Amino acid sequence: MSRLLTRRSRVRAVAAPVVATALAAGVLAGCSGSGSDDNTVTMWTYPVIFDEAKNKAYWDGLVKAFEKEHSGVKVKVETFPWANRDTALATAIASGKGPDAVYLIPDQLPKYAKNIVPADDYMPADAKSDYTDFALKSVTVDGKALGTPILTSANPLICDKRVFAAIGEKNYPTSWAELEALAPKLKEKGYYATSYSGDTQQTLNMTFYPLLWQAGGDVFSEDGKNVTFNDAAGVKALTYLKKLVDGGYTDKDLVTTTPKLEQTPTAKGKIACTWQNTPADVEPFWGKENIVVQPPLKDAKSVGYGTVGALSMLKGADVKAAGEWISFVAEAKNAAGLEKQSGTFPARTSAGNLYPDDKILTAVADTLPAMEVGPLEEKSREVMGVLAPEIQAAMLGKKSPRQALDDAAKAAGPLLGR
Repeated sequence: MSRLLTRRSRVRAVAAPVVATALAAGVLAGCSGSGSDDNTVTMWTYPVIFDEAKNKAYWDGLVKAFEKEHSGVKVKVETFPWANRDTALATAIASGKGPDAVYLIPDQLPKYAKNIVPADDYMPADAKSDYTDFALKSVTVDGKALGTPILTSANPLICDKRVFAAIGEKNYPTSWAELEALAPKLKEKGYYATSYSGDTQQTLNMTFYPLLWQAGGDVFSEDGKNVTFNDAAGVKALTYLKKLVDGGYTDKDLVTTTPKLEQTPTAKGKIACTWQNTPADVEPFWGKENIVVQPPLKDAKSVGYGTVGALSMLKGADVKAAGEWISFVAEAKNAAGLEKQSGTFPARTSAGNLYPDDKILTAVADTLPAMEVGPLEEKSREVMGVLAPEIQAAMLGKKSPRQALDDAAKAAGPLLGR
């Protein structure tokens, strides 16, 4: 994700929703209802376009164009804060005052599945065939598309050209082994190999999970009934991470704290590569000319974290009217305004390259096929909540990687009904 929200915090908000409270989780199984008036489609969204005036102008323009083409149908778009959006949405659904359509990202979809009208009920066949595999797969739960994709994002590996020049290195790492081999040389010259945020409030989607996937592991078993992050791949990933921390190849202070980006070694030009920031995050500090975009690191495979922004229709909506609105927003020419103003990428193949004159964004777009959106399981956020502190404990030397992951797996059992 690039120009979303406030540099680093913007990405976090789009990529990692706030975990719903017990109240929110409890009401999802109940009936939802549209809070719209007759012939009015209400939609809830969030500031994907950070600039408030530009965000309003984009949606106002789209509403005006839609209403001109669809006589008798009105659309009301409401923009809410990212913070606590799950709680607010779930409470509205429970009281029968939910919107007709809402902006969601993949790991929210399983929680709201009982309240969502499958996109297959209204998505035109030609539109469905136009979506990239990454976009469509990322909104599909139990064989049903639960949202209509309108944008995508990617977090590849990015490296600071200045750091590599300072150590006389012309080749950028493509694998764990290559990054680890560079680490002592970087440390000797006063640089970190990478950055890693171990703060338990950070989403694992952008920190540990990429390493887990690169090792060939996953968070859940294929049927979603068990966690598998404590298998051999998970232990390998956490062991590798602990080597980086113990060796002083990443800033140990970041294991427990999350300072403002401008206060970190990343902003100060002291790290070689990172998968936890985007080009837009670091551009003010590195300069665009010093950003090198690389595919995600590889161990067993090369894979990183990306996400998909989608519009989902809630039960109780007028399927025809709301479906026409959602489909209108998702048209390549209409979604382009949202994507270009937020630095994100198309979900449709027909949209092509939105940034032909921007080598950095074009390079990021090229890595989209290597991205994963994270687990599409109802309890994914709760499981993350018990895993994050155990990963931190391992990095602090309080537990071995094996013990930490096994303890997290044990704590996850009751969350999965075991």
